[in-house]
Amino acid sequence: MDKSVLSVGVLGLGFMLLFTAFQTMGNIEKVVIDSIARDDTTFSGDGYVSLAIIYATFTICNWLAPSVVALLGPRGAMRLGSLTYCIFTASFLWPQTWLLYAGSALLGIGAAVTWNGQGVYLSRCSNSSTISRNSAIFWAMLQASMLLGNAFVWREFSGKTEINVDTRTLLFSVLVVVALLGVFVLFGLPEHKSAHKPGRPLAEIHSAMKLLVTPKMGLLSITFLYSGMELSFFSGVYSPTVGFTNALGAKHLVGLSGVCIGLGEVVGGIACGLAGTKLRRDAILFGGYIFHAIAFATILINLPDAAVFGETDATSLLNPPSAALALVAAFLLGLGDACFNTQIVALLGGVFASQSAAAFALFRFMQSLAAASGFAYSTVLGLRFQLALLATMGALGTLAFWRVEWRTRAEAETICTETEKKIPKEHGGSRPYSISAKMYSARDSRSGTVWCTIYDGIGKNLVPKIGSWLHSR
Repeated sequence: MDKSVLSVGVLGLGFMLLFTAFQTMGNIEKVVIDSIARDDTTFSGDGYVSLAIIYATFTICNWLAPSVVALLGPRGAMRLGSLTYCIFTASFLWPQTWLLYAGSALLGIGAAVTWNGQGVYLSRCSNSSTISRNSAIFWAMLQASMLLGNAFVWREFSGKTEINVDTRTLLFSVLVVVALLGVFVLFGLPEHKSAHKPGRPLAEIHSAMKLLVTPKMGLLSITFLYSGMELSFFSGVYSPTVGFTNALGAKHLVGLSGVCIGLGEVVGGIACGLAGTKLRRDAILFGGYIFHAIAFATILINLPDAAVFGETDATSLLNPPSAALALVAAFLLGLGDACFNTQIVALLGGVFASQSAAAFALFRFMQSLAAASGFAYSTVLGLRFQLALLATMGALGTLAFWRVEWRTRAEAETICTETEKKIPKEHGGSRPYSISAKMYSARDSRSGTVWCTIYDGIGKNLVPKIGSWLHSR
């Protein structure tokens, strides 16, 4: 088996186990904490506040995360950061308000380190022709955690209208064990050397700051912000909203909704992997927005506006609401999210390969900033206003991604044209070629600069000849 595929598989398995604990917790946290508060009057924690703290801390620490990755390497960073997921999950076995919020802050720090390490490691495992495939494999394995964890929740919550202490204790104990298994797997990650000279810790922060003000990253920031807003909605707001709609019945729909979101993520990850060499990134991302737009419209007519805040007997346009429609919307949310995230990661890994740590830090910074804001405004904004905000930002984010993708392709075509003019005929000059989804890269051996990313219309001989010519210069 190819080493890069094996490495992505181990990475995906470790994150799948780790996030079986965390994503399950995020999906049910609001409902579970409300149950804890009913059993213990001294407990005043709030699920949305806890999740907002996680992502706010994540946002701040993302500026320091590239330095930690530079010091420890991506594998060491992921191993250290993953331990905080175990600590956060274990804190629910002893429900205290201060412990909930302290664990949330600690997890935000660890998550920043973990995800930046993941981005750098995935880039090292990939090249321009495999980054889309590897991103999709990782994404599908990661989101399988939504299926596993929420299937267990569905089973445990089945037929219940209240989540008692025995059910909570069993659930949290199982999730802690699964998270520890994920940490163990991450300790077995194979090593991959970087093709680029490692940067100094402080230089990584400076690089991120410089990258932030570039035109491409400025446009991509809009896409990043939308990805964070929809992340907060599907991961911590939507399933509790389904559970708080009394007209839909028992609490097991919270877990079933999470299963459908996870199923959409897995199907989307696999589909993006298969389509990655046939369709352009902008086309796949546009498909993701269409899925989300349909989901938003479905949710609007099916669920009541007040269900975001807690249990309600109110209804929306459909009376009674449809459980099947709620699950279809959950699937579409996961499907669209997979399209967005796989293509964002693929674009960053390809366009910013030499600045991968800084690029992924900025992505996670913007995404977590928007996610923290999403959980914060969920405490005061009703469902309809949130859906309108998501639909608007999604459209803007899609347009911004298109602009960057088209500009990048135009630049590549210009560079290829200029490069071909300099190449003698014996090295493949003046041969026909066209830009396409299937691409090959030729790099200057001295500087590492990408000279052109092309597909030879006659055969696959042009790139090796260009590379040979560049090497002899």
